[in-house]
Amino acid sequence: MSEPIRVLQVIGIMNLGGAETMIMNLYRHIDRTKVQFDFVQNENTGAFFDDEITQLGGKIYHCPRFTGKNYFTYRKWWRDFFDKHHEYAFVHGHIGSTAAIYLKEAKKHGVPTIAHSHNISPKSMKQFFYNMLSYPTRNIADYLFMCSLQAGIDRYGESAVSDKKRAYFVPNSIETERYRFNEETREKVRRSIDIAEDTLLIGHVGRLADQKNHLFLLDIFSEIVKRQPTARLLLVGDGTLRKEIEAKINVMDLSGKVILTGNRSDVNELLMAMDVFVFPSKYEGFGIGYVEAQCSGLPCIISDKVTPEGILIKEAVTVISLQSSTSEWANAILNCKTLKREECAALVKEAGFDVVRNAKRLEEFYLEKGK
Repeated sequence: MSEPIRVLQVIGIMNLGGAETMIMNLYRHIDRTKVQFDFVQNENTGAFFDDEITQLGGKIYHCPRFTGKNYFTYRKWWRDFFDKHHEYAFVHGHIGSTAAIYLKEAKKHGVPTIAHSHNISPKSMKQFFYNMLSYPTRNIADYLFMCSLQAGIDRYGESAVSDKKRAYFVPNSIETERYRFNEETREKVRRSIDIAEDTLLIGHVGRLADQKNHLFLLDIFSEIVKRQPTARLLLVGDGTLRKEIEAKINVMDLSGKVILTGNRSDVNELLMAMDVFVFPSKYEGFGIGYVEAQCSGLPCIISDKVTPEGILIKEAVTVISLQSSTSEWANAILNCKTLKREECAALVKEAGFDVVRNAKRLEEFYLEKGK
């Protein structure tokens, strides 16, 4: 049997996150006798998915973290890497800020390249410099992937996104069967975290980062507690804002009412335990969390900054402006519709977001377009 082609995935660090979870979902379901993934990360501290990557047959390399000052060192690392490694049929780049560097070096070595946009661009000085670094990518990459139309436009521009020979919408797919609601699982998980069946459990899944707007979510939850003192908030994920979030929980006298789980591998089961999913992000390239929540049959209250491509079950999703008051958000949460949860996974699958189907499509793309 012939060896599989190898595709190099370039990512910051393979911890739990939207892009990282999407890559792993695809990796688990792609035919690895035909296509195998390797990874370059810019952290050497060990990542959440490292062991699984190795078990699946992938190799992990570590490049220097780009600082701007080390431009020539960073570029040389990639040049030396491709001088030594001639085995790649594709380089698939998920780090946008330096894609113009490593994809250019890959092309010099005759390797086809993909740039993949996972987020939209909030207005800030940091984003201004990101855009400056990233801009040449649209003219360097052979193919332009995007998780949403806005993520593509922000990264590559409207002209590039309209080029159907280069630009592709790649849904952030999930294992729909894994997220299918199960009543026994719900009861088991709620017992494990000491949540009574008649207790309203509000949930959120995402990195503890400013983008996800947890501090505002705590304000909303405080308003809910005034009306339903027994309500609880489940925050799944970890990140740089954890200490700030914990401090605010204490200041707002919400200790014992907010559960911080950290990073978890059983997000599907935790979603089944929830009653409503709240997603007040300041910006989102796509927002895989609320796709998973819809698959689990959860009513979702999302901000108007979340891209609409992920609204797969219209009756499940309520969109609210971030300019609305905490009282308005609380009203939406407390008055959301009850869904037939067992039926929702099939609807998400029908919408084209099942990872089995999309892994096959990606596999065919690599095999057809790769060297």
